[in-house]
Amino acid sequence: MTRARVLVMNSALGPLDYRVPQGMQVEPGSIVVAPLGPRQLAGVVWEADRMPSDAEVGDNRLRPLLGVSDSPPIPAPVRRLVEWTANYYLSPPVSVLAMALRTSAAFESAPTITEYRATGLVPERLTPQREQALERIGDRQGLVRELATVADVSEAVIRGLVKVGAIEAVVVDTDSPYPLPDPNFAPPDLSPEQAGAASILRQSVGAEQFQTFLLDGVTGSGKTEVYFEAVAAALASGKQTLVLLPEIALTEPFLTRFAKRFGCEPVAWHSGLRTSQRRRAWRAIASGEAMVTVGARSALFLPYPNLGLIVVDEAHETSFKQEDGVHYHARDVAVMRGYFEECPVILASATPAIETRHQVELGRYEELKLPVRFGTAEMPRIEAIDLIAEPPERGRWLSPRLVKALEETLARGEQSLLFLNRRGYAPLTLCRHCGHRFQCPNCTAWMVEHRLIRRLSCHHCGHTEQTPEICPECQSEDTLVACGPGVERIADEVAALFPDARSAVVTSDTIWSPARAAEFVSRMEHCEIDIVIGTQLVTKGYHFPNLTLVGVIDADLGLDGGDLRASERTFQQIMQVSGRAGRGEKPGTVYIQTHAPDAQVMRALVSGDADSFYAAETEARRDAGAPPFGRYAAIIVSSEDKAAAEEVARMIGRSAPQRDEMHVYGPAPAPLAMLRGRHRFRLLIHARRAFDVQDMIREWLGGLNWSARVRVAVDVDPYSFV
Repeated sequence: MTRARVLVMNSALGPLDYRVPQGMQVEPGSIVVAPLGPRQLAGVVWEADRMPSDAEVGDNRLRPLLGVSDSPPIPAPVRRLVEWTANYYLSPPVSVLAMALRTSAAFESAPTITEYRATGLVPERLTPQREQALERIGDRQGLVRELATVADVSEAVIRGLVKVGAIEAVVVDTDSPYPLPDPNFAPPDLSPEQAGAASILRQSVGAEQFQTFLLDGVTGSGKTEVYFEAVAAALASGKQTLVLLPEIALTEPFLTRFAKRFGCEPVAWHSGLRTSQRRRAWRAIASGEAMVTVGARSALFLPYPNLGLIVVDEAHETSFKQEDGVHYHARDVAVMRGYFEECPVILASATPAIETRHQVELGRYEELKLPVRFGTAEMPRIEAIDLIAEPPERGRWLSPRLVKALEETLARGEQSLLFLNRRGYAPLTLCRHCGHRFQCPNCTAWMVEHRLIRRLSCHHCGHTEQTPEICPECQSEDTLVACGPGVERIADEVAALFPDARSAVVTSDTIWSPARAAEFVSRMEHCEIDIVIGTQLVTKGYHFPNLTLVGVIDADLGLDGGDLRASERTFQQIMQVSGRAGRGEKPGTVYIQTHAPDAQVMRALVSGDADSFYAAETEARRDAGAPPFGRYAAIIVSSEDKAAAEEVARMIGRSAPQRDEMHVYGPAPAPLAMLRGRHRFRLLIHARRAFDVQDMIREWLGGLNWSARVRVAVDVDPYSFV
């Protein structure tokens, strides 16, 4: 190539053409260094016919590339995925590409050190110390001081042997190779249902063809063991595997479970890695050395050269949808990556999303069901507690029936879990004298009290301030009141009711790293905790055989806000947390505290009739033309200047195309009208399923201009409506 089209890592620019200097070898996918004005930017060489340039420049005006990385080129399937994601989610291709190059590893070779080893040459002057050194060193390799220690001689003796050529220097990478998982290390004993599903998945991996599977199994049915068999098949055929998890806190327990099956841990990829760890992992993945990678959604775009299997665990989780930057959904993009890689994709879930179930009905996904728990374990008994008929004592949040169940569980030496998806002590603090409410200065959100650290915190922007002693509005003392419960308040109630019980609060505030998650798991497995009080962090992925009681403190919490997926999300969340109970030989019980026991979602949870619940929810979506039977897209306008944001939002609304296939609602202030100091307005597009929303929005917004102070973001297939 004498001319290269390059995507430079600047989202404000399109592809640029450069001259390839004589002697430099580049190809599509090559990672290069390109000049841009006085700066030097990283970039990736792209096929010119797939990435049109805004302006053609003659060869004589092209600036030369400055360098090319020794990293393997970005593979063609990754480049096709970047193009598809950018087109579908209306994002600059460079913003998507940045997720594949989210580390300097592409340009930084592993640090090296100089080690030494014997050459086999016997020096003419062979002193007793030299003879002893050569005899004891043998075929060992190491630093001078290490060889001196092994030989029990001074470092001067080793250096003398180097000088005469009996020992030579060897430059080696400091990054040691990752151990290779063994597919035959500890094969599990599978039930007939598991074995049948595993056989189908193994055959699909061997066929090396694209196919999407929904592995639909009740909690505790052994879905992980089943898809581990597909991982083993990929390993046996020399193919790489990617496993996506929804939460960083699940990574460490998964690594341990993986090591028990395959003899070593997989390569981890998540935001908790140090820079050196990310560099080592990225280069191992890009070279094909890393055979199995487990990580959060960002691992999806890494440049695997030989991908043979993709697994999305807990595929229903909404945390797979990224809410800033590129607004992609990792579950859907994973399916597209499987399509481009021509490899199978497994979506594993106990509570699959309606969109996924619909794909099964259309015949696009193949469903593999695991209807019962593994071994002798049975599904827990679920009961609803009507908080109107059985209210807690005044100032309490646990109903008498749940308190009694906790007492009995403690007496049996078993563990309990209390679930409330609300961090902190209380979601609102107000003054009972003047009514002042503590609100975040950067967001239209109440400050959450965290009593353990004596702080008020905004869970949207991270702003914190010390909890005051007096009301800042009326200066009254002892008038501040905490309203509503958070997990810390439930923990206080548990401590008052059961002072001898060992409790633990498990939220993203206390389990902020894989290491903390591993510590929590170890304490649970060694029965050092009696009662866990946690948020959605404990609803998935954990297996504690001695945990037999689950109490859902406020089952109605997730139904607020008017979200079209509110009922489905509540059902999924409570079913998942219920699945933590009775996973061993001991039976489990779940109590759901609710003010609406007759609501459809509550009746479905108690009866265990998931099919009728999903059928009713699906029909309601069909009637409303909501996903998966219709399409939504959101346009979010934001600025630090409220008037400027509103003006642009109104301009966008006035210029909306008039089409029979779609409706545009808004603009209107967003429910979260200010976020991180920016005022926000939203427009919602509702269209028929077959309508090309992306092209319409591209044409619509492409004809408008607005101030640089105003940011306009598009969210295709939104999951958040705030």
